[in-house]
Amino acid sequence: MIPVSKLPQTGTTIFTTMSALANEVGAINLSQGFPDYDCDPELVSLVSQAMQNGYNQYAPMAGLQQLREQVAYKTERLYGAVYHPESEITITSGGTQAVFTAICASIHPNDEVIVFEPAYDCYAPAIKLMGGTVKSLELEPPDYRIAWDMVKRLVSNRTRMIILNSPHNPTATILRKEDIDELSTIVRNRDILILSDEVYEHLIFDGEEHHSMARYPELRQRSFIVASFGKLFHTTGWKLGYCLAPAELMHEFRKIHQYIVFSANTPMQAAIAEYLKNENSYMGLAGFFQQKRDTFRQGLAQTRFELLPCSGSYFQSVSYKHFSDVKDTEFAINIAREFGVASIPVSAFYTKGTDHHVLRFCFAKRQETLDKAVERLMKL
Repeated sequence: MIPVSKLPQTGTTIFTTMSALANEVGAINLSQGFPDYDCDPELVSLVSQAMQNGYNQYAPMAGLQQLREQVAYKTERLYGAVYHPESEITITSGGTQAVFTAICASIHPNDEVIVFEPAYDCYAPAIKLMGGTVKSLELEPPDYRIAWDMVKRLVSNRTRMIILNSPHNPTATILRKEDIDELSTIVRNRDILILSDEVYEHLIFDGEEHHSMARYPELRQRSFIVASFGKLFHTTGWKLGYCLAPAELMHEFRKIHQYIVFSANTPMQAAIAEYLKNENSYMGLAGFFQQKRDTFRQGLAQTRFELLPCSGSYFQSVSYKHFSDVKDTEFAINIAREFGVASIPVSAFYTKGTDHHVLRFCFAKRQETLDKAVERLMKL
């Protein structure tokens, strides 16, 4: 007997589809957001050492104490925010699990959640599974800025949460101080939570500042903040992240977390706790990825694509509307098959499949990979 689907409109994700196509046709995979280079060998050595030292059983439900303490130190150093390791920090099995858990802990049937699209594809399904209603605000290229007057119109007495993502996947935009001011005004004196997806927090370019919810006490007190060690240390396969939240919110978060995964990978937690003691391990990331961004943009400037702004993350979006009106999903498949480069059509990040003829490329790749991709795209 086949159960009645809770997500009847949901199929295989575009990331799985495009990565499978890349493998099928031998295309360079700039679609899914993972590096094609190794992490620091020291980090691998620390994992091995942790295993040899006996870190092979369940970690505490909230995560290893030493890792939570390092996260607390890092957060206070960067944002001036004090989170208590015992009650306000939980280590998770990746950022996506943290996002799902926060939504599961907060959203009840008929609650409304404001989501800005294009949006990472795990937000809406989690809201719907909890019986909530997705209230989407569509953003438009080239800048994808939030129209806060439209946000005010979406807010109702049923609004329970606003989901933010900065730096943003897929558009590579970032929140600025004026966005924070508008957001603060909207939520003030309202029972609205914030879920802030900050997994690319250290990938901010051109000297810009990351406006974490942790910086602002008025927002911090109502926010779940999600971060990712996978994005931080080029170890997406380890599936380790964390969530920050005030104690009363984290109490509810952990009620759900303990029944989804209970605890995350123990030896990786021990290794990362030690690795984080070297602040250069994360403070140098912006420069590392900006060099990749700049070189990749210089190459793409020689193609027919129009480059869209890239202020953060490791994604570069391009427009092709000036030379083709082919739907972006079809266009992405065509260039993978005919020119050997896989991308993500940005319409996949819109609930309604809104198509602005924009593709997303991931530049968290070796230089030779990016050079070869540009060489192929120049033939388009």
